[in-house]
Amino acid sequence: MNASPTQTLLRQFQTLLLIRSCEEQLVELNRQGAPDTCSSIGQEACAVGVIDALEARDRILTNHRSAAHLIARGADPKRLFAEVLGRVDGYCGGHSGTLHIAARELGVVLTSTIVGGELSLAPGVALAQKMGQGDPGAITAVFFGDGAACEGIFHEALNLAAQWQLPLLFVCENNQWQAYVHRLETMADNAITAWAEGHGIVTESIDGNDLEAVHAAATRAVAAIRADSRPRFLELRTYRLRGHSGQDDQAYVDAEELHHWQSRDPLRRLQQRLTEAGQLDPNTLEAMTREIRSRVEEAVAFAHASPWPDVAALIHPVYA
Repeated sequence: MNASPTQTLLRQFQTLLLIRSCEEQLVELNRQGAPDTCSSIGQEACAVGVIDALEARDRILTNHRSAAHLIARGADPKRLFAEVLGRVDGYCGGHSGTLHIAARELGVVLTSTIVGGELSLAPGVALAQKMGQGDPGAITAVFFGDGAACEGIFHEALNLAAQWQLPLLFVCENNQWQAYVHRLETMADNAITAWAEGHGIVTESIDGNDLEAVHAAATRAVAAIRADSRPRFLELRTYRLRGHSGQDDQAYVDAEELHHWQSRDPLRRLQQRLTEAGQLDPNTLEAMTREIRSRVEEAVAFAHASPWPDVAALIHPVYA
């Protein structure tokens, strides 16, 4: 039986809460000595809205802010935290930390810490699909930021996708920041969509903090790709509410701009919308929050209890 629109929205809201809680916990683990993390706090609606429009047969490539994409795809927080702590029960056996996670069983081909690195590989994955590898009708989605759009590989990937007519969805999470540099110091305001359109790719720019708008746009784009096997491009306008990485104090961020985007927090917006529509009451919200808090605590305990990899196994999956 198909879920009702209300049930779907509540499930998506719960995923937003889980992502936020997991990412806050990753920041805390970093304070305690775990590897650094680049969080996507404030950008969660982008991940949930797009990935919820995909199917299990589809493939995903992502970047250094990958926790939201992984969790939205169904990653187990226990295995995610175990990977971050370098333990054997992690998705990559403890080899990847926070920044290189791949999960074949989820269709997540890779996480790239090289800015734009995933863009260099996504056309190849989509080409393999077009040539018959994987399930018929499958597509590839590649996530990247506005910083990657300033890399030459951005244009190379767009050009290949357009010329080879690849089933590839480009998802630019325009979070306004390129590490410690505001994007308007490196590009014109509408540069990203203009660049994509210049390659002849159908492009749409959406409020990335509006989960329903993101999901609707992604659903349209995915359906179009499956219909004609041609690429599509989504620019999701959002904001990185935390610093570039764990201990970044955001001293360089304009306080007024940050406050403006904090008022547009995707969790608060969706919570308010659901509450005003009578679809979310305080008791339900408290039960959701309590359940998620328990899941995260269990995940941390699982990760700490997971064994360290054997030293002899460290080079087994290394090819170069």
